[in-house]
Amino acid sequence: MLMTNENIVLAPHDRFMGAVFVRWLPRFLRPNHFTVLRIILTPFVLGLLWTKHWPAALALFLFAALTDAIDGSMARLRKQITLWGTMADPVADKLLIGSAVIVFVAREVNMSFAVVMVLVELLIIAGALYRRRQGRYASANHYGKIKMLLQVIGVALLILAKLAGLHLVAPFGVGVLSLAIVFAVLSLLTYSS
Repeated sequence: MLMTNENIVLAPHDRFMGAVFVRWLPRFLRPNHFTVLRIILTPFVLGLLWTKHWPAALALFLFAALTDAIDGSMARLRKQITLWGTMADPVADKLLIGSAVIVFVAREVNMSFAVVMVLVELLIIAGALYRRRQGRYASANHYGKIKMLLQVIGVALLILAKLAGLHLVAPFGVGVLSLAIVFAVLSLLTYSS
């Protein structure tokens, strides 16, 4: 089901995000501004990952990922949901995560694992495009939100392992990303539910 300003269902983290971030943001800022910011930041995150500037890469990656939580919570709390935002937000997420997987996970962890992650994301995109061609729109479901959170945590753990030389952290990052694949499949199977 497509969430609109008339049928808003707050996510579990919205009240926290509202108290910690959204309430301090000026009213002229819109959720779509944060979506666009995430798209703009993605090439910089990739550049830092490619050049192995781990501290800056981790900080900018986490900030870019935080804009996803901010824009969604802001849209729901301020009743600023737009069709453009509903479609652009998952694209911005997939650009950030998918490109980080291609540039970082494929190079630093395992190419096959990265390919599986990207293929699952491509299936989600194909499913969404198919539904849109039929005139059906749907907002992200809880599985998709959990998937994104797990992807952020997994990639962050892998960058942290590189940054701090904590090679024992890397298997946890891979485990979290593996769990994210499970939630991605659940998201794909239940997307329009």
